[in-house]
Amino acid sequence: MNTITILALSWQHILIVAVLLVLLFGGKKIPELMRGVGSGIKEFKDAVKEEDKPGSENKTSSTNNNSSSN
Repeated sequence: MNTITILALSWQHILIVAVLLVLLFGGKKIPELMRGVGSGIKEFKDAVKEEDKPGSENKTSSTNNNSSSN
């Protein structure tokens, strides 16, 4: 039985992708792009942590209940 490995990247594949990125964007633009990706990931994680807080959920539901009863 033959198995197919999907997305198995060797060091040669990663090297080719890195060379293509340098050719497309240039050496100076890549750190700016990575900085942007990193800040986007950080903002996403902060938003997920903010949503998971149990106190924030109770505050919004209690204010909704109070405004509807008036």
